[in-house]
Amino acid sequence: MTKRIVVCGDDFGMNADIDEGMIALAGMRRLSAISCLSLGPTFVANAPRLALMDADLGLHVNLTERLGDGDADLPSLSRLILRAYTGRLDAAWVDLHLARQFDAFEAAFGRAPDYVDGHQHVHQLPVVRDRLLLALKQRYGAHRPWLRQTAPGMLCGIPLKESIKARIIGALGAAELGRRADREGLRTNRRLLGVYGFDGGRRRYADLLQNWLFNARDGDLLMCHPAKDARDGGAMARQRRAEYDVLACPKLGDWMLANGVRISRLPSGAR
Repeated sequence: MTKRIVVCGDDFGMNADIDEGMIALAGMRRLSAISCLSLGPTFVANAPRLALMDADLGLHVNLTERLGDGDADLPSLSRLILRAYTGRLDAAWVDLHLARQFDAFEAAFGRAPDYVDGHQHVHQLPVVRDRLLLALKQRYGAHRPWLRQTAPGMLCGIPLKESIKARIIGALGAAELGRRADREGLRTNRRLLGVYGFDGGRRRYADLLQNWLFNARDGDLLMCHPAKDARDGGAMARQRRAEYDVLACPKLGDWMLANGVRISRLPSGAR
């Protein structure tokens, strides 16, 4: 049986190199979902071309990355997590940032997002998930987007460091978000693949990718962070380029065939 997985590129709208990479990979059918930073500096300019792609388009909720003038009050991820888990995260503040980002997404595409996830997985945190689920209900009623589930997929052959990171991400809210989504009839991917330390270059990413494909089950989501170039010269930019090179490589087709995997939009029956 062929395993259908969502391959999701994160951070569209952060810069032109990322946007170009994701548009190119979507055109190759190497991405089936693209998560948008709707207040990112390049989002508005490049959204019209993205809208032509055969892929699910999602809102990448951002509460930690300062991308523009309206983001001056965004904390670091560690501070956001601390506030969320100590009951000191202001619901009105979350509502404000969610509204700005949903409004910008809808203005660019003329419709609701196909799904919602979070930059650095913030959508699953206490308070954030409550306000997000309420916003989805108020905005979209019975036609709500699906949600990214962050519970880790199978970890056979995955190095210890990456396995620990995947489990930590899931422990920060996957179980409760999954329960809430199930109660409210919202679709989610099955499990999350693609967690690593954003290092190691092309060879290491290719090795990890083959392990993720081996571990994939029907309905899983493999997240990635590709970019077509690395013009800012930083280590993260170079690793994004490495991801792009591996995902664009013809060998990916052979790896998917060997593991019985097909890149797909989220299957309609997923929960």
